[in-house]
Amino acid sequence: MTYDVLPERGVSTEMNAKTASQGAEPAIQFRNVTYSINGSAAQAIVSDIALTVSAGETLVLLGRSGSGKTTLLKLVNRLLLPASGQVVVQGRATSDWDPIRLRRGIGYVIQDAGLFPHFTVAQNIALVPSLEKWDSARIASRVHELLTLVGLDPGEYADRHPHELSGGQRQRVGVARALAADPPILLMDEPFGALDPVTRAELQREFSALARRLGKTIVFVTHDLREALLLASRIVLLEKGRIVAAAPPQEFLRIQHPEVQAFTSSLVPLPGASA
Repeated sequence: MTYDVLPERGVSTEMNAKTASQGAEPAIQFRNVTYSINGSAAQAIVSDIALTVSAGETLVLLGRSGSGKTTLLKLVNRLLLPASGQVVVQGRATSDWDPIRLRRGIGYVIQDAGLFPHFTVAQNIALVPSLEKWDSARIASRVHELLTLVGLDPGEYADRHPHELSGGQRQRVGVARALAADPPILLMDEPFGALDPVTRAELQREFSALARRLGKTIVFVTHDLREALLLASRIVLLEKGRIVAAAPPQEFLRIQHPEVQAFTSSLVPLPGASA
């Protein structure tokens, strides 16, 4: 598979060109970032976050509900702006990016995919390329390529609507849509959280292989340690809006911090359960 042809104008070209020319530059940086409700320090959702995400890394944000994981994702694509500090994407502070251009250069996958119900599968995948004014033949080729990539037969699924798909199929389409304009960065907010355990495990394995194949910079949110261990090149654990641990998966398991230990205890089978 190749993605040699990029649109002549638009975020995909700009962001991918920057990645190629500044290969060692971090893809994302949080520089002492705080985000709070109404600017109140007493209502900070994330506090003093200092974090660098390298190009091509799959960084998993792990934490309990309300720990600030999704807030960090929204700060990356400028759905939120920090109260203090800077979020830097591809060498430029998010406050300096045009928000539309920034978001079109970042793939975003959410729980249950968030597909437009009145669009077909093909139309959902083609959304950003259409906005970027790709020609129809190129869009059709890209839709076919991506459906094949995520394991859906284009002839069978391209003209279906989201309500005609299973949950796992919708998530596959969501991943394909996020990849459509070949963005260098993917943000994934608990994309497999609503699926049954068997489908979830299947998609986790498929996504792990896909991530290695594509080499994108991925920030993946989950509260499931097993998922984090499978997918991450590095795990960052949040507690009450602060980073309390950060390490590659196997090193993470050895960290002696109460919140790390609380998560690792979830790996222990219940009494009477088969290992």
